[in-house]
Amino acid sequence: MSKLRVLCLSVSLDGYAAGPDQSLDNPLGEMGPEIFQWFFPTRAFQQMHGGSGDGEVGVDNQMAEEGFKNMGAWILGRNMFGPVRGPWPDESWKGWWGDEPPYHVPTFVLTHHPRPTLRMKGGTEFIFVTEIESALKQAKLAAKGKDVRVGGGVSTIRQYLKAGLIDDLHLAVRPVLLGKGENLFNGLDLRTLGYQCERSVAGERATHVFLRKRA
Repeated sequence: MSKLRVLCLSVSLDGYAAGPDQSLDNPLGEMGPEIFQWFFPTRAFQQMHGGSGDGEVGVDNQMAEEGFKNMGAWILGRNMFGPVRGPWPDESWKGWWGDEPPYHVPTFVLTHHPRPTLRMKGGTEFIFVTEIESALKQAKLAAKGKDVRVGGGVSTIRQYLKAGLIDDLHLAVRPVLLGKGENLFNGLDLRTLGYQCERSVAGERATHVFLRKRA
């Protein structure tokens, strides 16, 4: 049965999953790259971005690779897709990733401003949807029994958590403090929402914490 999952979500010790002031020059926000330093050295990251594949192959790499297994569709917030805000001025922006994004499956982008489906190389299709339940329903149909991964950003993940729709959540907790940005936990009572910590695994540069929604 298809699950809605958050995997490999980089988080600082004080709960920030993105830095402030995202822009074209700072797609992760200011200081945002600090929480991704567990991921950048891995073989998974190097291969994803066309590198030689000579990255590290330890626990962090294993977690990164597992995050792409059995994924039949993705859901992204508009901020995850790009820095453009408000009505789309045109259709020139096609994401951060160039002609061949790393998703390779139908990818549903949440936005208040509709836009035609965008088909990219490698099998990625960006489908623009205006409502979270509709995006989830369409994504599960497109996934054909495989899982659906919510790739971010923080606001999108928080909406699905508040609605109790996420089945499990894998956090890659980095030993850094951001102090500001987009906080994943602010105002959320995950225990009351039905989530519990299932296990944690120490990686080379992050501690991997796994939360699951109780049945």
